[in-house]
Amino acid sequence: MEKFDAILSSCTLCPRGCRVNRLKGEKGFCQGGERAKVASHNSHFGEEPPISGSRGSGTIFFSGCTMHCLFCQNYPISQLREGREVSTPELARMMLSLQKNGCHNLNLVTPTHFVPQILEAVQQAATEGFNLPIVYNTSGYETRETLKLLEGVVSIYLPDLKYGNDKAGVDISGVVDYFAFAGPAIKEMYRQVGNLKVDNEGVAQGGLIVRHLVLPDDLSTTGEALRFLAREVSLDVTVSLMAQYFPAHQAQFHPKLNRKVVGREYCKMVKLAQDLGLHNLFIQEI
Repeated sequence: MEKFDAILSSCTLCPRGCRVNRLKGEKGFCQGGERAKVASHNSHFGEEPPISGSRGSGTIFFSGCTMHCLFCQNYPISQLREGREVSTPELARMMLSLQKNGCHNLNLVTPTHFVPQILEAVQQAATEGFNLPIVYNTSGYETRETLKLLEGVVSIYLPDLKYGNDKAGVDISGVVDYFAFAGPAIKEMYRQVGNLKVDNEGVAQGGLIVRHLVLPDDLSTTGEALRFLAREVSLDVTVSLMAQYFPAHQAQFHPKLNRKVVGREYCKMVKLAQDLGLHNLFIQEI
């Protein structure tokens, strides 16, 4: 795959644009190499109902990340990069095994820095009968150029919209331009797949679900994020407004992140989403 080799030889898959030659062992921010690195693959039942369904989502957790969130609940995978490198045929076999297990979809978690390897594996798996809808489960810190490589391959986009402005992500996620890229990226995802589409059993077949985790003391700038979705994406877009924050990883040492979100904080944001006219909401109990 000459096109993919060209990408990896001067890597700009994520907005950091490290331009390292991963084919020669050079490492950028994410520490990704020539091969994909996988932490685990299994049937997962903890996603939104249209993703998990009754038979689970076929999840592949990729090691490493393009962000360094202080509160990351998966930091052993994302920041300590636990896992092992796999070849394209092995990655394809993982995809096929998840389909054989009856999963509703293939759920690629933190996939950005391994998009070329994933696309090669999908192509190989397809020759052996792989045909599940593909879920692209991402932090939202994406470039439109990388997303365009996925057009026609990814059926369901499941991005975070962590913050509604750039400043919010600087100290707690180690990124200075999060919203500058996440906003246009979500618009591109919506252009590709549109609103959520489900089958007769309520299982997603295509479309966009945007996740937003409410943080304590509104460090997530939730209002700005919701207003962006309502005004610049669509009032029909599906939004998963999440309340399950807890002070994982280094958040316990942060003066504002070292506690859970309380009910009044979360309910205020739910009301705001509804007042803005966002009507396709997944809401959690708290």
